[in-house]
Amino acid sequence: MSGCNGYRPLADCVSRHQAVLLELLGLPNRRLPSLSTIRRIMVRVDFESLTEAFNAWMQETFVPMPHEQIATDGKSIKASLSDYDSCYQDFVSVVSAFSVAQGVVIGLESMRNHQTSERKTVELLLNKLQLEGVCFSLDALHTQKNSRANHR
Repeated sequence: MSGCNGYRPLADCVSRHQAVLLELLGLPNRRLPSLSTIRRIMVRVDFESLTEAFNAWMQETFVPMPHEQIATDGKSIKASLSDYDSCYQDFVSVVSAFSVAQGVVIGLESMRNHQTSERKTVELLLNKLQLEGVCFSLDALHTQKNSRANHR
């Protein structure tokens, strides 16, 4: 969000843009949330709902250029790690599709490593995006000989 990668930078961004945000949001008491309020809100965000809303919005607004490169990658969310001292660690990962030319994420899909694989999650995301005439850039991890995926 606005290039911020933590609660404190997000609170700093809110503080820097206070006048614009107050006008845009029309807050009745003319006060913006503090760092602790921002943190409480962010911790309670339902990631699945946010992902669905984001993906729906991008489906409506993203227009791929001919032969555009779409890169995919998965990243684990370190705060979601459980059983950190076990060889059977469980964690949540987010797989994203990124438009290299336009510099925007165009789709997200989450996964738990004990329930599915990153390769299957990438396949699911690409099927949801339904993009044609683009070039996908995949990690070796995301490829499989004779995969039933039919990415055009």
